[in-house]
Amino acid sequence: MKRRAFLGLSGLALAAGAFGGWKLIDHGPQPLLLSARDDADGHHYAVGYRLDGSKAFATRVAERCHDVVPHPTLPLAVFVGRRPSRESYLVDTRDGRLLQTLASPADRHFYGHGVFHQDGEWFYSTENDTRDAGRGVLGVYRLQGERLQRVAENSTHGIGPHQLLWMPGGEELVVANGGIRTEADSRVMMNLDAMEPSLVLMRRDGTLISKEQLPQQMNSVRHLAVAADGTVVSGQQYEGDPQDAVPLLAIKRPGQPFQPFPLGEAQRMAMHQYTASLAIHDELRLLGLTAPRGNRFFIWDLDSAALLLDAPLPDCAGVGAVADGFVVTSGQGRCRLYDCRGEKIAVRPLELPAGLWDNHLRLA
Repeated sequence: MKRRAFLGLSGLALAAGAFGGWKLIDHGPQPLLLSARDDADGHHYAVGYRLDGSKAFATRVAERCHDVVPHPTLPLAVFVGRRPSRESYLVDTRDGRLLQTLASPADRHFYGHGVFHQDGEWFYSTENDTRDAGRGVLGVYRLQGERLQRVAENSTHGIGPHQLLWMPGGEELVVANGGIRTEADSRVMMNLDAMEPSLVLMRRDGTLISKEQLPQQMNSVRHLAVAADGTVVSGQQYEGDPQDAVPLLAIKRPGQPFQPFPLGEAQRMAMHQYTASLAIHDELRLLGLTAPRGNRFFIWDLDSAALLLDAPLPDCAGVGAVADGFVVTSGQGRCRLYDCRGEKIAVRPLELPAGLWDNHLRLA
């Protein structure tokens, strides 16, 4: 079947019983934290924990994972392989059962991120075309029972795509094209003198809506957060001179261009030219960001850009929004909850395993 024919199926209502015996998720009051984690011996795991510290599962996998993509209605998630992984893992989040080891095609590898469409039938992942190193493609997969089948691909209209997220409405994607060329099975950056980072808005059938760039050629657009009103925030990783003053946060508000987020110089310097995970708390209109090289966690007011928190946190990793504020994991220390509902932000450690958490977390 042709690409458009495949994608045209997504416009149809799902047939009754399309997901077999799956039972829809009952989202209770205790969210499930999903993340990649290593152990002290360097083994890789896909894990799920309740915020009270109880373990739902810890499934050993062959390759290190990066982001996690929960299904919108079913108890499953894709743990996406970290660049340049050739494997991702479809896991039952009730017990950690490994349903599928998803292999990339021979001339593709994963870039660490993906999304499920809101109908649950389609999964999209950022991938590298290793025949034309760095050319970004969007792998299109269809969920059939307990397996994902790769059925098509589209261009990301850029080089080295990293994170992608849905815009409000769930039919258009925002893609962070990092702009860095890498070859198969390598993390070596091949084009530092000719990087092409960009922020792309595209329809899920591959049609380009817009493509914008920041002025600094070596400022790699990497991670994203999207608010319910369509505000997009990106975190950058700068590959140039460590002394250069560049916007490590950028924002695209509805109807406005992609531009630097107002960032205090002390905070910019503390990031050491590297940002990791971002999250937006829609109800409180807050932006959270981890900067692991600087061992700092930040919170800003999304509308005024006022800095609300600049806190030390060793090797801070993933951040996710919960009812009270933000949950943050750490590669070296305790995971923490930042309660943002009072006059002052309060922090408390969580009863989760300390250290060895990877860069992202998702709450399901």
